[in-house]
Amino acid sequence: MDEAFDPVEFLHRAVPVASHEDVSEMRTLLVDELARHGVDATVDDAGNTLATRGSGQPHVVLNTHIDTVPPHVPYEYDADAGVIRGRGSCDAKGPLAALLAAFLTTDPGDGRVTLAVTPDEEVLSTGAHHLVTGNDGEPVPAIADADAFVVGEPTDLDVCTAAKGRFQGTVTLSGENAHAAEPGSGVNAVSALARVLDALETFDERDDAPGTHPQLGRATLTPTTVEGGTATNQVPASAQLVLDRRSIPPETADGFRAALLDHLREAVPADVGVDFSFTDRETPFLGPWATDEDAAVVRAMRGAGAGACRPFTAATEASYFAERAPTVVFGPGVLADDEGAVAHAPREYVTVDAVEQAAAVVTDAVESLVG
Repeated sequence: MDEAFDPVEFLHRAVPVASHEDVSEMRTLLVDELARHGVDATVDDAGNTLATRGSGQPHVVLNTHIDTVPPHVPYEYDADAGVIRGRGSCDAKGPLAALLAAFLTTDPGDGRVTLAVTPDEEVLSTGAHHLVTGNDGEPVPAIADADAFVVGEPTDLDVCTAAKGRFQGTVTLSGENAHAAEPGSGVNAVSALARVLDALETFDERDDAPGTHPQLGRATLTPTTVEGGTATNQVPASAQLVLDRRSIPPETADGFRAALLDHLREAVPADVGVDFSFTDRETPFLGPWATDEDAAVVRAMRGAGAGACRPFTAATEASYFAERAPTVVFGPGVLADDEGAVAHAPREYVTVDAVEQAAAVVTDAVESLVG
């Protein structure tokens, strides 16, 4: 490397680059930056940017994403306050800058460090899904033998060791149309919603429910939108209720669906049909995950100065990687502060101090793991 990498200087260049509709320009900036520091990167068929230093074990993978949510918010720099503002400044270009610093600065010794940056975490996570399945259903070689993953997200410099998953789907109730003047001659699907809503309140009280997770607490199940009926003078033959499930280990999507259907069928009248289908998506839902707080990567992060161990409050691609090896989520910035939302909001920002601290923590932790 001809010159030291400065994560803050990189962030000043990265935040102005719009990446809410197309990540091509941001990916080019990243690839060029790696090349400027003597590292050849590749971009795979799914749009992931991959680079590796070293060739042995232990192997630490540093992951984050370069896509942001619309609309683009212009870059601003408040030098007096040491604050960088703009879309992506904390989610997740600030974390990217910190991980990039660790990747370029760490001497891998007999170990190895891989940078794996995905293109669409905010939408379908096709990049991350390709990383874990793109080799005929198995992880691609770049991450296949990873011993630990550090996933960059705004955690306020805490080391996050768990997160709930998120499943979304629709309960469909089927009845039979009839004239509203003779309601008893039909089967009212909308009326059956009352039984369904009551049953949702008791779903996590059943004997085989996940219970309470030591890091994540209890799962939640929230009805969000509802539709039903086609005419105001007709007994409605169908009703649809969308559910948001925030899951905890060891619940899986298939296990949740089966348990939910059994629970609802016991609650609704026998003449009402009940079905549940997940919202269509190309990739699996981001499931729940948890890493033992005594795992080497957690101890390394804490030893390097990371803050408290705690759960991350949003779903992330970490769920894909945690199935492979111990995984933590870490980075500068916050999802929200005392004034309201920060990430995914017009007032998104990150502080220079936090970016520099994050870079130092990840660098020291990775060196302790692979050096």
